[in-house]
Amino acid sequence: MATENSSIQLFNTLSGKVETLDAIPGPALRIYCCGPTVYDYGHIGNFRTFLHVDVLRRVILQRGTSVQHVMNITDVDDKIIRNAAAASKPIGEYTAKYERAFFEDLEALAIQRPEQIARATESIADMVGLIEKLAAKDIAYRAEDGSWYFRIARFPEYGKLSKKDFEGIEDGARVDVDEYEKDAARDFALWKAAKPGEQSWETALGTGRPGWHIECSAMATKFLGVNIDLHAGGEDLMFPHHENEIAQSESANGHTFVRHWMHVRFLLVEGKKMSKSEGNFYTLRDLLLKGHRASAIRFLLISVPYRHQMNFTFESLEESKNAVERLRTFHQRMVKGGFAEGLDAEIAAATAKAERDYRAGLANDLNTAEARAAIFELVRAANSAADAGTLRAGNASEILRVLALFDGVFAVLTDNDAAVTRAALAWAETEGRLGEASAELVATLSLSDADIDALVAERTEAKKARNFARADAIRNDLLAKGILIEDSKDGVRWKRK
Repeated sequence: MATENSSIQLFNTLSGKVETLDAIPGPALRIYCCGPTVYDYGHIGNFRTFLHVDVLRRVILQRGTSVQHVMNITDVDDKIIRNAAAASKPIGEYTAKYERAFFEDLEALAIQRPEQIARATESIADMVGLIEKLAAKDIAYRAEDGSWYFRIARFPEYGKLSKKDFEGIEDGARVDVDEYEKDAARDFALWKAAKPGEQSWETALGTGRPGWHIECSAMATKFLGVNIDLHAGGEDLMFPHHENEIAQSESANGHTFVRHWMHVRFLLVEGKKMSKSEGNFYTLRDLLLKGHRASAIRFLLISVPYRHQMNFTFESLEESKNAVERLRTFHQRMVKGGFAEGLDAEIAAATAKAERDYRAGLANDLNTAEARAAIFELVRAANSAADAGTLRAGNASEILRVLALFDGVFAVLTDNDAAVTRAALAWAETEGRLGEASAELVATLSLSDADIDALVAERTEAKKARNFARADAIRNDLLAKGILIEDSKDGVRWKRK
């Protein structure tokens, strides 16, 4: 487990304070994260949440604490049933496509896969058992149509997470939909009686399907126990979903459900709430087909700390791409070496400071902006020293260690961008959406890295032979396909735009 100096200070939505994130004694810190509802492709607002949870787990692991991280897949709910019916498909067939796409997108964004994936449809028996426990306490009741509801008047602490005042709750007033108005406080559905044409299960509760909220309560306790260290999700889930999870779980089990709640703020796009009606709704795949890089998207979405509202703009995405390129170029410079032996004391001190500030930033409520700034200050100082000839081999070795520490969380130094974009193009072709990809993007990826290396080598030989017409033709042809060639004192380099 973590030692005292490896503790992380993290805002707890439940207490409203920044607190030390501690684990209940055991082999690992237990994390539950609300995963996707697989009725469509995930949008960048969804992935901002998953990326910041990825940052959290990477920081915890980097500080020496094991994790048991569970993410649910909601593969049955109102939206899925509605969309599957419209597509004339069984829900399992309908959701399989979007679940597969979700995991492809996680991989594209270098998000680590949780230790346990929990699908709602695989835990129906656990949900039924939890509802039966609530029924035995007269907290769950059966309505005339065979549906079961949670009686929130029997849980006096209702509202303690969202800090809403629900005094005067009307006992018996019910709401059937999974998502409802922010200030609604009504008995919510635990089990929905079967309707014609809907997916249903035969159970002791009757024929039907689970409500959305009971799914997470059942799966969290099934895989992590009745008392969990940390529960994470987007701020839009705080009410009603997380509030209902608390009410169900604590009423059934008589224990505090979650000790620490983490909520990631909303994402704005160009200053507005993301919506299809605004024309600013983007999935990861939309951005990849526009020619943007997965690494730049990842770096941008985690660069603003999770409790700050982020304004996603295409200008900031371009800046993020340039920042990643700067980091990769610096990393390559340190790897290439060629520095004199020894250790420059000034750069050694700057490297140690960068490491301290990086660690302190992340320990301070996952302040990714502070952590990032610490590394870029090191890049500036080390590049200046290298240009002046004062950086030594011993410095480069220590800098590479700090960069590895940084990349253990930010995960952008390895260049998989072309492979990710090729996969997106292959998907677009299968889905009949290749026309959405820019012509330059298709041209750029028509060349493999080996093809480009060969052309760059041919250009170098042409210049040596003073065949400047051929050298210029190669440069111009590559430029037309989005490949930039840079001649420097360290040699010839190329990069995709």
